Amino acid sequence: MGLSAAFFDLDKTVIAKSSALAFGRPFYRDGLISRRDVVKTAYAQLMFRLGGGTDEQSMARTRDYMAALCKGWRVEQVQQIVAETLNDLINPYVYAEAAALIAEHQAAGRDVVLVSASGDEMVRPIGALLGITDVIATRMAIVDGRYSGAVEFYSAGSAKVVGVKRLAEERGYDLTRCYAYSDSSSDLPLLEAVGHPSAVNPDRALRRVAALRSWPIMEFRHPVPLGKRLRDRPAVPVAAALGVGVGVAIGFALYGRHRRTRASAVA
Repeated sequence: MGLSAAFFDLDKTVIAKSSALAFGRPFYRDGLISRRDVVKTAYAQLMFRLGGGTDEQSMARTRDYMAALCKGWRVEQVQQIVAETLNDLINPYVYAEAAALIAEHQAAGRDVVLVSASGDEMVRPIGALLGITDVIATRMAIVDGRYSGAVEFYSAGSAKVVGVKRLAEERGYDLTRCYAYSDSSSDLPLLEAVGHPSAVNPDRALRRVAALRSWPIMEFRHPVPLGKRLRDRPAVPVAAALGVGVGVAIGFALYGRHRRTRASAVA
């Protein structure tokens, strides 16, 4: 049997918000971005979520805009802001269902990898919060401790597959035995690259594809902070993911007063 891994998109799949936008306020507070930058970035993210930015040309424009925006920032300052605000801005928004599913894959002996278009300086600490050490994320070029305005690797769309295949080759993963989870149609290349793809909180386009291909469709609805997850461990873990006419048992959990599961069946 080949080694396997589970690849998780981050935004709206593991956490209930945009990881990049989450740090907008502290970046603005510390003078890294202007009010105008906040509005433009939020608009760009909205267009992406609505499916207007999922083609290669749009993703390239987003990449170039973010590279120009970050040019000149001190890497150490960004890392410090993320470290100081991670618990308040990200921890409360981790889906309990995603945390349970990650733990289930880890218990089964699979490596878990976060695959995100957000910057490595943001994604890696979020991974550490979840007990994940493997990350495929956007890497900005750095010169003398500052971002140069160039992008070494933009982890979006088909480029995510490049990172996944590179890691699979290094680790000896058999991708036919690997799992992938995402909410966005922009991640179709990632989902198609593995033997066990699942759509999580899918956008309209991804939901259609998942229905046509009988992929499991999972609905994560309960963001719960890490501390509460540890206090309110469920007596019985519940797995639920419905594809087209198929029920697939995967780690889904009940936590505290959020002891409810929701399955989505697509006709």
